[in-house]
Order: sequence, then structure tokens, then C-alpha cells
Amino acid sequence: MKSFYEIEDRPPLGTSLVLALQHMLAAFGAIIAVPLVVGGVLGLPESTMVSIVSAALLVSGIITIVQCLGLGPVGIRMPCVMGTSFTFVAVAIAIGQEHGLSGILGSALGGSLVMIIGSQFMVQVRKLFPPIVSGTVILMIGVSLVPVGTDWFAGALPGSAEYGALPHLMIGLLVAVVVITLNRKGSGLFKTGAIVIGMAAGYLLSVLMGDVNFAPISEAAFIRIPSLLPVDLTFPITGVISMGIVYLVTIMESTGDFLALSEVSHCKLTGKRLSRGILCDGVGSALAAVFGTTPFSSFSQNVGIVAITGVASRFVVALTGALLMIAGLFPKLAALIVTVPQPVLGGASIIMFGMIIAAGIKMLSRVDLNERNSVIVAVSITAGLAVTTRPDILSNLPSFFQVSLSSGITTGALVAVLLNQLFKQDSPEPQEMEEPEQVKAEPVNNQPSFNTELAS
Repeated sequence: MKSFYEIEDRPPLGTSLVLALQHMLAAFGAIIAVPLVVGGVLGLPESTMVSIVSAALLVSGIITIVQCLGLGPVGIRMPCVMGTSFTFVAVAIAIGQEHGLSGILGSALGGSLVMIIGSQFMVQVRKLFPPIVSGTVILMIGVSLVPVGTDWFAGALPGSAEYGALPHLMIGLLVAVVVITLNRKGSGLFKTGAIVIGMAAGYLLSVLMGDVNFAPISEAAFIRIPSLLPVDLTFPITGVISMGIVYLVTIMESTGDFLALSEVSHCKLTGKRLSRGILCDGVGSALAAVFGTTPFSSFSQNVGIVAITGVASRFVVALTGALLMIAGLFPKLAALIVTVPQPVLGGASIIMFGMIIAAGIKMLSRVDLNERNSVIVAVSITAGLAVTTRPDILSNLPSFFQVSLSSGITTGALVAVLLNQLFKQDSPEPQEMEEPEQVKAEPVNNQPSFNTELAS
């Protein structure tokens, strides 16, 4: 899909706000969900829960801005949204049950060194991801997200009586139809803002059907300033080691996200750029621990927004970071976004996740799918889907392998890398060359400018 805005383009402020808002809406639920799940299982006081969530939003905003705009050697300088990672939920709960919140935060801070140090070797790691591996990993990212989008579309947890209720399906379908129609038939802001417009239509229908609970808005405080080191940190050795293992898994997942982002934004992912992105992940997770919230990683769902809207401007996503910071400081704004029903998110997300799948297929279409390459794709996708759809298959393995292989993205990526290295082909695939970091993509000649479309 041709981009209206390339990575270095800067849309007008009003347009940027609309485009940034849809990134925020897509990421918001996942950002606050992780601290809520961890805090809920550990039975943390309500005041502590509020503090963790506010810190998660504030730090998400800060690290998103750094990731997009760069700060010295930190930041990938691509349109990447950062947020709390579900990969850390299980290990955080295990540490918290024994050592409390102070143990979780101390372990996360100590373990983040694994990612910070590991980022210095990403030039070598990037060479392990030729197009056959990259395309497979990107495809696996999209496929692994489909169940999440489906559950949001259904409006409840699987097995619930409300799962797939007709009103939920109607709302999700309305959002999907509006997004698709505007994407294919709209122009200007109606095309690039298709997701936020579709979600607005779904939200309005939800209000008319009485499915929106406004109580969180009235109950939320006007302003809250997260504090540094809200609890004294402890550093249990087993906790730091466990977190370190999960950080290794996160390196693989983030690499996959950055590869997908590179594909849909038409920007070369050099080893140096990848190194800066992973370093930002590690520094962001360390900062999250200092502010009292759970570790961070890049968000896959926002890659789908770039793919479907064609807006790859990193300055737009940096503005998303500013909105997240504001939400972290002003809980009433955060509460308003919390009122968005799951089917509204689901109607947009199933399209966004599908676009990631399409990006993976597009990359694989440029590869000669001979017998060797077909086996790599087939086995890798199967392995990734196996642990995604049937996670109990890992239940009898040692805890190290349970943690390392629990993510379908990581499992699929590891299998693809391993098979590609084991079965070298006679004529190696051409590797992507390192290019200058600041080369701006040439504008698409047959694509009308955004301002021209608005004027017309």
C-alpha cells in the first residue's frame, strides 16, 4: 500500500492529532491491562494499582517519543508505539507471590541489563533474518494476534455467556465495515483516519445500545503525578535470572515487530537501527521499574495501523507518545478511553492484524518458495501456531523452555532461524545491505499529496 506520509514527513498538527489518536486507541487497552492483571492476581491495594497504571501510561509515552525521534544512540527512529508487555505477566506474578511488588520491580530493573547489553549484538543478529526468515516471522506475528482480535470482537472471554453475543458482533461488524469502506473509497483524512472514524461510529452505537459505562470517568481523579521509586526495590537472584530469560524472549519478539514495521513503512531495518531499537526497549523497561510499573516492549498491533492507513510518519506516532503521557497525568482522560467497549477495538483490530499477515505474505512473495524455503515456512508457522493454540504442550518441559517457547512469535522465529542456518542453500539469498540511516524515501510520484486531496 502506497504511503500518504513517509517516515520523515510531518503532517499538519490537526491531521497528526487524529492519526495519533487511532494509534493511542489501539494500544491503550493493552498498556493498562498488564499492570491490572498482575496487580489483581497479587491483590495489591487500589491506590497502588492506580499508581502502576498511571506510571505505565506516562512511561509508555516517554519511551514511544524516544523510540520514534531518537535520543543519541537510543531509539529506532521509526513509527513504533511502546507499552507494557504481556510476555512478562507470568514471571512477574511468580516473583510477586514470593517477593511482592518490590521484588518484581527490582528483578525487572536488574534483568533489563540483558536487553541493554544484548542490543550491542543486533548487527550480527540482523544477519540471521534474510527475507525468508523475516517474512515468516512477520506472518507469524499477524497470525498470533488474530485470536486476540477475535476475542475483542466477541466482546468477552471465551466460554462466557456474553461471548459472541449478537450486539457485540453488530458493533464489531459496523466498525470493520466503516474502516474497510473508508480505506478503499475514502480520500484524505477520511482514508488515513479510517480506524479512528470507524471506532467512533462503533462507540456511538455502543452508547445508543447502553453498552458504555461512564462511571470510571466520574470516579477518576483530575490529575496524578507518578513518583520515582514508589516502593523500595529488592533484587532476588532467582527473580533477576527469570526476568533476564524473558528479556531474551522479548528481544526476539521486538526484532519481529521491527521487521514488520520496516516492511509496511518501506524503511530499511539495518543492524544499527535494530540495535538502537532494542536498546530503547531495555532502557524503557529500566525506566518503567524506576517509576514502579512492569517492563516494556514494542506493540505489534500498531504495525497494522501503519499498514492499513499508509501513514508511516514517525512524528505522528511521537505525538501518540505525548497523548499517552497526558493520559498518565490526567486519569479522567485515561478513564474515557477505558470506556471504549471491546467489540469496538475488535472490529478495527481484526483488520489491522490481517494487514500484518498480508505484509508477511508480501515479503515471502519476493522469495523463491522452492522446496527448501517452503519447508522453513511450513515448519516455522506450524511450530508457532502449536504453542499459541495449545500452550499445554509445553507443560512438562523445564521452566526455562516453558518461558522461552511460550510465545508463538518467538518459537516460530527460532525455528525459522535454525532451519535457515541448518539447511544452507547453494545460492544464498541476497542479504539486505546496510544503508545510511537518514536517507529519506523518495515520494511516490503517482500518489497525490495529502494536502492536495484535502484541498480538493
